[in-house]
Amino acid sequence: MCKHRFAAIGLVVTISLATLLCGPAHAQTAKAEGLITGRSGDTMTLQTQDSSKLVVVLTDATQVAQVQGVFKARRKQMSMAALIPGLQVKVEGAYNAQNQLVASSIKFKGNDLEDAQTIQAGLQPTKEQVEQTQQQLAEQQAALERQQQEIQQQQQQMALAQEKIDANKAAIAAANKRFGQLDDYNIMDEVTVLFANGKVEIDPKYYQQLLDLAAKAKTITAYTIQVKGYASSVGSAALNQRLSEDRANNVTQYLQQQGHIPLTNMLAPGAMGESRQVGSDKTADGQAENRRVVVRVLQNKGIAGT
Repeated sequence: MCKHRFAAIGLVVTISLATLLCGPAHAQTAKAEGLITGRSGDTMTLQTQDSSKLVVVLTDATQVAQVQGVFKARRKQMSMAALIPGLQVKVEGAYNAQNQLVASSIKFKGNDLEDAQTIQAGLQPTKEQVEQTQQQLAEQQAALERQQQEIQQQQQQMALAQEKIDANKAAIAAANKRFGQLDDYNIMDEVTVLFANGKVEIDPKYYQQLLDLAAKAKTITAYTIQVKGYASSVGSAALNQRLSEDRANNVTQYLQQQGHIPLTNMLAPGAMGESRQVGSDKTADGQAENRRVVVRVLQNKGIAGT
C-alpha cells in the first residue's frame, strides 16, 4: 500500500517538473543587442549587430538597469527615460504576433549612457539651427512670393499703359491716313488761327480770314479743306489733346456754318495735341505760336494735272 502511494506521489512530482520545464521552453526567451535609433512612446527601434532593425515594445513590467563594476555584476535600476537614441543596449524578452520583441529587461553600460547623452547634447544645437534655417527659408519664400505679386501687378500696369500708348498711336496714324500725304496734294490756300492760353473760342479777328479762305476754296475744282488743331506742351498731355480737338472742331463748325462749306469737301478735324511744335514753349511768344489751328485748302495733284 505504501509503495503504491509513493509511486503516485512520484508520478505527480514528475508531471509537475515536466510542466515547469516545458512552460519556459514554450515561451522561448529571446535576446537582442544593438543601438537605439528611435524612441516613440512605448516602442523603440533597435539597430542590431547584424544591421537589421528591430522594434522593441516596452511595458510596465520591463526592467531597465545600468550594469556597474569591473565585472558588470552590480545593477542600478533606471527609468525608461534613460532609453535615448544613441544608447547601446541588451534586451531580453519574447516576440509577439507582430514579430516585435516585448522587453522583459533592458541593460546598458554606464559609459554607453554618457556617450548617448553627449551625442544628444551635441545634436540639440543642430536641431535648433535646422529649425532656424527652415524658418528663415519660409520667410524668404514668403518675401519672394510678395515680390512676384508686386512684379505681376507692375506688369499689368505696364500692359495697360502700353495699351493706351498703342491706342494713341493708332489714333494718330488713323488721323494721318484720313488727311493723306501732302505730297499728293497742292496747298491752294492756308490760314493759321491762334488761341489764348487754355481757350478754344475763335478770336473774332480771324473770322474774315476764314471766310475769305472758304470763298477761295469754292473756286477750286475738287477742293478739300483740312483742319488740324494743336496745343502748347504747357500743362498735361491729356488736357492739351482735348484743347487741340476742341479748337479744330470750332474752326470746322465755323467754316461749315458761316463759310457754307459742304461736309463732303472737309476732312475730319484732326487733334494733334502737343505734336509738331513750331515755337519754343520756354517763351510766351513760342507758346502762343503753338496754340493754333492750321486750315488748308488742298487739291489733288492728279486733278490739277501737276
